[in-house]
Amino acid sequence: MRLIKILLCIVTLLCSCGKENEPEVITGALSNGALVLCEGLFQQNNSQISFISFENKQVENNFFLNRNDRQLGDTGNDLKRYGDKIYIVVNVSSTIEVIDANTFESIKQISMMNGTTAKQPRSILFYDGLAYVTCFDGYVDIIDTTALIINDRIKVGSNPEDMAIVNNKLYVTNSGGLNTPLMDSTVSVIDLNTHQEIEKIIVGMNPGTIKADQDGDIYVVTRGNYSNIPSRMKRINSETDNVEETFNFDISGITRFNDDFLVTYYDFSSAQNNVALFSTTNETIEITEFMPLNEIQTLYGLTYNPSKNKIFISDAMGYTNTGYIREYDVQGNHIHSYHVGLNPSKILFYE
Repeated sequence: MRLIKILLCIVTLLCSCGKENEPEVITGALSNGALVLCEGLFQQNNSQISFISFENKQVENNFFLNRNDRQLGDTGNDLKRYGDKIYIVVNVSSTIEVIDANTFESIKQISMMNGTTAKQPRSILFYDGLAYVTCFDGYVDIIDTTALIINDRIKVGSNPEDMAIVNNKLYVTNSGGLNTPLMDSTVSVIDLNTHQEIEKIIVGMNPGTIKADQDGDIYVVTRGNYSNIPSRMKRINSETDNVEETFNFDISGITRFNDDFLVTYYDFSSAQNNVALFSTTNETIEITEFMPLNEIQTLYGLTYNPSKNKIFISDAMGYTNTGYIREYDVQGNHIHSYHVGLNPSKILFYE
């Protein structure tokens, strides 16, 4: 899992993200750009936000620091917008930073501590005025997005990670990643009317990314144990909550690409990255090598922007160097690379 990889990197190199070679702070209203969450290194308190201006090809790193005069925290894991607020999930610091989407100033830092125990928030999802946050202590927290307070907690499985919502149900992947080799293998199903867990679906070892397609089916990446149990993608019927299909190919992540998925895979033995096109209609890999990845050293994330019809790949550059966001057209042609912070992962677009 990512935290383990980042921890291993600390042994070989302790690095911090400075401001050298940066342009001046971008001023005025921001548009035609993207915020990039850069995780930093585990226990180094060097997560940061970079802002990319697509118009002038500039990057402002330390974007959060420049506007709030303090660091973001340790190991940022998720970045999403809901209404006029942006939410940043900071895992090791156990906080959720809420910032104004127009001024980019902090509105509130929500503590994600249970007494003296860190909840370790992982990802965030929004529905009907509420924010749902997976926490590595085995719960999903519910936050009122108006009052910005935690309303309730829902007990799920071990080390819950990603979420998807279909048919008024919240699907939560329980990885158990911190319990290696005894990892979890379930997806919790939560009724959003009652906020009760109504079922656990057994999908396979170490489930991570979860996405819904246009028909309401749920696709889950089970990552195995990174050795003799391979990664696989499973399809869940959201009407019956049964696993109906297992796809026999290695996979690291899935991203919505119009009505289909772009699936990514990194082969640790050969150090090769790959992106394939998966048809949700035919339930097959249509194109095994969707785009050349000659520029990519360490594929750490992939995001498709439908309004621009562009693909953006996060390149972690071996996890110990400041990274890049690589921009491509949908034919896989490289357009531009943007030098951002350390271990870039999530991207939030400003049109």
